[in-house]
This record gives sequence, structure tokens and C-alpha cells, in this order.
Amino acid sequence: MFGLPRMLFTEEHELFRQSVKDFIAREISPYNAEWEKQKMVSRESWKKFGENGFLGIQAPESLGGMNIQDFRYNAILIEELGLSGCSGPAIGYPLHSDIVMPYILHYGTEEAKKKYIPKMVSGDYIGAVAMTEPGAGSDLQGMRTSAEDKGDHFLVNGSKTFITNGYLSDVVVVAVKTDPAKGAKGISLVLIDKDMKGFSKGKPFEKVGLHAQDTCELFFEDVKVPKENLLGKLGEGFKYLMTELAQERLVVALAAVALGEYMLASTVEYVKQRKAFNKSISEFQNTRFKLAEMTAALEQGRIYCDHLVQLHNSKLVDPAMASAAKYNMTELQCKVADECVQLHGGYGYMWEYGVARAYADARVQRIYAGTNEIMKELIARKILK
Repeated sequence: MFGLPRMLFTEEHELFRQSVKDFIAREISPYNAEWEKQKMVSRESWKKFGENGFLGIQAPESLGGMNIQDFRYNAILIEELGLSGCSGPAIGYPLHSDIVMPYILHYGTEEAKKKYIPKMVSGDYIGAVAMTEPGAGSDLQGMRTSAEDKGDHFLVNGSKTFITNGYLSDVVVVAVKTDPAKGAKGISLVLIDKDMKGFSKGKPFEKVGLHAQDTCELFFEDVKVPKENLLGKLGEGFKYLMTELAQERLVVALAAVALGEYMLASTVEYVKQRKAFNKSISEFQNTRFKLAEMTAALEQGRIYCDHLVQLHNSKLVDPAMASAAKYNMTELQCKVADECVQLHGGYGYMWEYGVARAYADARVQRIYAGTNEIMKELIARKILK
């Protein structure tokens, strides 16, 4: 469909892509409708994902991974999940591998790495990251969840909300206040295990979209967290979040483009078959011009993201670049979603059509991983520093 050739991937990457595509067609797409009803993907799917080597591919071989440090492979997984139109899985699996796991790999103690990484690679343990609170969204410094130092452990109290993979989570990276008087410098990160007494979960939320994603609230009541579950240094949590959020926002941008491409491809097929006034609606100028506009915009977005993946492989993507990608691509995704629904007419509002689900799923992309208003603020800081 798209004209510009992509220069990012080698033949080896494309062989990997085909194996991912085949797996998704066999193990994800046929079950997505049922998962939407269940409000979560199945645990079995996580294990199958792990068995096929698609979780935590960057983890060292000694911890069960394949030690693949080439982010292009991660990008292929994100892209193919998005192209399947299964938005819930397209968010949940990459969050586990590309957002949660790096915190443990980069900042975890050896004990924590040995305990959690092999289980996360196999799919036996599902990861989540908990920053947002009922009273603190984009303003992380406003969080109230506390971790009191008790000598050999921390005592954690508080709650987190809108947690992706929350209901199924087995290990959660939790942002806590270890010194409330120090603001950002008083924030730390700890790992909380599903088996820790005092850790509980709410029911999956009734959301507008992403129905196959088990988003919920997490509660911590006098949870004893051993000191070896501290990630990095005390009081350095905010710095770690700002560092790792760049990759998180790039992941969201990559998913946004792929999901936009899915919607466009679905719409192209629909308008070819749908007739009005005794001819295919693909023959109407408005239809042709809208498809041309979306194709041009998504093609630009794809090449832009390919370049960012290349830069990220060389560790050259800074927070402002990632924020710009997240902002631009999620805005584009929502625009494409709206146009594709319109081209479907009334059928675009029917849940059985992929564009209807993709439309509902798209809206939250401009909110999580930092709202798009915050993205613009981060971009502006770089411009004006």
C-alpha cells in the first residue's frame, strides 16, 4: 500500500517478522474477541508468547532471554501486534517486555533479576508499572503512595490506578515516596510481588476501549517490601522514570502508526466492496482524497518512526524526541480512526467491524504514557532551554 521503501530491516529481521506474523494469526487474532469479553488476555497466551521467544528478547541468556540488543526486533513485535488490529494485546505484551522489564534489568539487584526476569521471559510472571494515582496523574511529584524505611524492609501504603496489565500482574514496578519532603528527589522505585501480604487488586475497569486489556486499581496496605526489591538508589526513582519513559513513549508511537495502518488497510478493503448510487464508494472523489491523505500521513509517520528506532539503537533518542513521536503519532492515529469510521458510514459504529473497536481503542493513546499536553511541554523545554 505504501510507496516509500523501508531501509531499516535486514533479511534476518524479515524472517523474524514472518514468524511473529504467523504466531499472531494463529494464537492472538482468533481469541481477541473472547478476550475482550473477559477484559483480559488469557494467561495461556502469555506462556505461548514466552515459549516462542517473544517476551524479553533483550534479557541475557543467563536469565532465559536471547540477549538481542537490536531494538528493531522489538519494533517488529510492536508493529505486527498493531497491524493485527488487536489493540489490547498490542499494548500489554510490549509494556511487559519493553517498559517494565528494562527497569529490572537496568536498576534491579542481582537477586531481583534472578527471581523475576526468567519468569517474565517465560510468561509465567506478568509485569506492570504503577505510577498514576487517583489524585495524581501526569504530576508524578503529587503522588502519595509511601514507602517507610523499617530497617530490613520498606512498609508501603497507598494505591495506584489505571494500571495496564494490573489485574494479571505478578510483579509491579511501583513509584513510591520515600522522603515526601524532598519532592522529586524523594521518589523511589520498588518491586512488589503478587504474593506480598497487603497487596490487592480491584476488578478490571469498564473502559471505553481496550477491552482485552486488564486495567485496574492496585492497593497497598502495610506491604512489607524487602530492601533487595529497591530498584537502583533511594531517591533516584524520578530520574529513572524520566530515563525509561523515552522508550515507553517510542513504543506507544510505534503502536500508534501500526494501528493506524491497520485501520487504513481495513477501510481500503471496505470501500472497494461497498456500493452506493450504483457504484463502488471507492470511486467517489471524497473517498479517494481521504484515503490519499491518510496514506501520505501514515507513510511519513512510518519513516519518521523508523528513523527514531535507528537512533534509539544508538542510544540517541532523548526524552523530547520520544515525546514528539508519542504526540505526533497518537494524534495521527486518532485522526485516522475518525476518518476510517466516517468512510464506513453506519457500519463503522458497529462493534463487529475492526475500525469501530480501533476507534474506541485509539482515544486513550493521547492520555497514557504522559498526556499529549505534557508531551508538548517536554518538547518546549528542550526548545527553550
